[in-house]
Amino acid sequence: MSIRTFVDAAGRRIDALHGMVVMRGDEVVAEGYWHPYRKDEPHRLFSLSKSFTSTAVGFAVAEGLVDLDEPVASYFGGRGDPRMLVRHLLTMTTGHVDDTAPKMPHAGDWAGVFLDLPVPREPGTHFMYNTGATYVAGAIVQRATGRRLVDYLRPRLFDPLGFGEVTWEQCPDGFDVAGWGMTARTSEIARFGRLYLHDEHGILPAGWAAQATAKQVDNAYAGQTPDWQQGYGFQFWRCRHNAYRGDGAFGQFCVVVPDHDLVLALNAGTGDLQAVLDLVWEHLLDDLEPTALPALAMPAVAATTTNADRDGTYVVQRPRVSRPEDWRPSHERPPTIRSITFAAGRVTVEDETGTHEHDCRPGEWHRDGRTAGTGGWTGPDEYTFKVAYTDGPFVRTYRCRFSADAVRIDASDNVSFGPTGYAPILASAVAHRL
Repeated sequence: MSIRTFVDAAGRRIDALHGMVVMRGDEVVAEGYWHPYRKDEPHRLFSLSKSFTSTAVGFAVAEGLVDLDEPVASYFGGRGDPRMLVRHLLTMTTGHVDDTAPKMPHAGDWAGVFLDLPVPREPGTHFMYNTGATYVAGAIVQRATGRRLVDYLRPRLFDPLGFGEVTWEQCPDGFDVAGWGMTARTSEIARFGRLYLHDEHGILPAGWAAQATAKQVDNAYAGQTPDWQQGYGFQFWRCRHNAYRGDGAFGQFCVVVPDHDLVLALNAGTGDLQAVLDLVWEHLLDDLEPTALPALAMPAVAATTTNADRDGTYVVQRPRVSRPEDWRPSHERPPTIRSITFAAGRVTVEDETGTHEHDCRPGEWHRDGRTAGTGGWTGPDEYTFKVAYTDGPFVRTYRCRFSADAVRIDASDNVSFGPTGYAPILASAVAHRL
């Protein structure tokens, strides 16, 4: 097997790859980006951010600012269960029986919400994936250092590894959210994985890489896919083949395979993370030769007909509005289209956030800032267009079916934290045949 067979198989089994870097030893043996995604563009990491938070904890421990065996409550004025230690935050063994992150409010004191929740089980005895625990670990570092995670890691990690600009979402209290929200480039993720595999320059605290990536707790239970029950370290997952990884929603990966001196950094937009790892084990464990990848691109909409008679502006009489409690960016929420205009391969959408113009000529993707569009007439009275949000995994598809002077719009997402399909939107023509 080979890198090329991996790419070919991924094209058949995985919804969309965005960027990939494969390293063996100190050498980059393959690197590729699927248009419209770019090498120099940071990508949202989601829970792969957790492995960077773990690294920040490691630095703070080495500097005597945080103690893994100190009660979490001691960092918050005695608030919280005294049995819970800092190491329990890192190993996801806080004693909670479900993820605490959804219980955090939309304004103020996220840590307080976590600390006040009941702890039904003895901390240290029960693995439960818990993004709220990572948030609190990050808050401890930020309290102890007086700096945001992104700023604390800059001289210790990001600058030594040659990272460019790194962003991290913040909570209402001004803390980096730690368990998600970081952005970085695919090549930077590869260098991060390489650091954990071989830290020739002593960037990490002595012994931290081995400790953080070792099996600290058992996480095997019924129903889990194979690479989610091999053990858990300090915000790193253990994998088959004596490997470990950081990973994030919809296919953001940093996979390290020490026995093969292999690092894979991958960004994607897929709902099947196990399928990605299955392909890694099948194709990328053999001796890999340096590989020049061909021009890569996500599939674009191919037009089958034309219908300029449908160009015009269509208005939604009763547009949907977002729920105030929906914390997601606008392009991840149900669509709130107020009007839509079709004009010579361009689609202009007005929604509650403003006006968005997309170049949707068929056959390829067309970049416009941090979005890209493709579209075309896929039937006599059907226009399909897609919008990719290129800083992350989300691609929204709009299927527009025309009848008389109206259009029905069915929107769907490739991946989502909620539903991927939405109720139809009906719009009426007000400026026909522009």
